[in-house]
Amino acid sequence: MADSELQLVAQRIRSFPDFPVPGVLFRDISPVLKDPDSFRASISLLANHLKKAHGGRIDYIAGLDSRGFLFGPSLAQELGLGCILIRKRGKLPGPTVCVSYALEYGKAELEIQRDALEPGQKVVVVDDLLATGGTMRAACELLGQLQAQVLECVSLVELTSLKGREKLGAVPFFSLLQYE
Repeated sequence: MADSELQLVAQRIRSFPDFPVPGVLFRDISPVLKDPDSFRASISLLANHLKKAHGGRIDYIAGLDSRGFLFGPSLAQELGLGCILIRKRGKLPGPTVCVSYALEYGKAELEIQRDALEPGQKVVVVDDLLATGGTMRAACELLGQLQAQVLECVSLVELTSLKGREKLGAVPFFSLLQYE
């Protein structure tokens, strides 16, 4: 069953050469979201991995702005957990904690509400895709500021040639699909 589910998800990933700039092969998850069966399969596969890897030790799923918001709440519901949001700076009300990180051409900032987690709570970070790893690493640092424990980071797609997994250091990482 898991192999057929993974095939269903893989068949829905589209590739667009030279987007957003020449030389980049963009992996588009939009068809996965459009097709209820493949989206359901992606959530089921991620949830099954997390159940096997962590059992009932996860307290929250953290969805990354913005496409992690598409997978985070559904994954959290599948696991019977709550979902917290990690957003771009200036998008959350109330007291927040912020971290800056480097992008290819500049810098960006992520934030989380200061009261989103209690110290020691266990979190899994989810996004649609892992490329260079900068955003996911920043999310882990941000959660560390709240003294949360990041059990793992997961994504639908991983671009292995960009070696983003290495930026996560000791934090385990899992992806459903890997592309060069």
